[in-house]
Order: sequence, then C-alpha cells, then structure tokens
Amino acid sequence: MTEALDSEQVQMLKRAFSMFDSGKTGRIDKEKVRTILQTLGLMIDELELEALVADEDKDENGRLNFEAFCRVATHFLDEDDEVMQKELKEAFRLYDKEGNGYIPTSSLREILAALDDQLTPDQLDEMIAEIDTDGSGTVDFDEFMEMMTGD
Repeated sequence: MTEALDSEQVQMLKRAFSMFDSGKTGRIDKEKVRTILQTLGLMIDELELEALVADEDKDENGRLNFEAFCRVATHFLDEDDEVMQKELKEAFRLYDKEGNGYIPTSSLREILAALDDQLTPDQLDEMIAEIDTDGSGTVDFDEFMEMMTGD
C-alpha cells in the first residue's frame, strides 16, 4: 500500500489524516483530501485529484480511509524533501504575514478550525498544545514543520 512512501512520509500523512478525522472514524471526507494535500504544500492538479479520489471512493460514500488517502497522496508527494520543505515554507509564509518567523497560535487555531469545522474548542486546544511545545503562544517554522512532517 505505501511502498512508495518512506516511514517519515507515512507518519506525516497519518498525522495530517488524524487531524482531519476529528470523529476518529478512520475515514475523512473526500473534500478534505484537497485541503490536507494543499496544507502539506503539495501541488495538485484538480482533475487528476478528482479522478483519483473518485477511483478510491469505491462505495461512493464520499469518504476515504487512510490507505486510500495514502494512495492519492502518494500520487502527489514529491520524492524530493527539499522541494517539500520549500513548499511548506511557502505555506507557513502565507500565515506569517509580518515575516517574523512565527505565527500566533490564534492563527493556527483559525487554520485548524477552517480545515475541520467538526473540531471542538477542547480538541483545538489539545492540538495547539501538542504543536506549541514550548508554550510560547506562537508556532515557529520548526514547530510547524514538525507538525507537518514529524522531523
């Protein structure tokens, strides 16, 4: 299933997947696949994505399990970590409007809430506490990278 992915990539996808699987059902809405891949900084061809997701959504319930999600993500994952890091930097820069090298956890909360409107305030607090490991109230690029890649 995930032969083309290394263990770090699988971990990264697993983390991203479970962030969006707020009900812990083991499935995510197919609409969220695009959001996750974009959050990871991946370049996505819309038609390709739709075809892949439709292909994986065999029972047509509009949801994908982790394995199906991995197969779709693998298609877009660039093997080159440097490219991915550059793309994550770009994604981070979008939220770091002042260019301070960090974003406030309030921005992160907005991002996470926008990505998954099913998250409760407690779940958001929990996620932010996990990400803002030094409790600074801000998330620097390293913390952001760690959240996205597990490095």
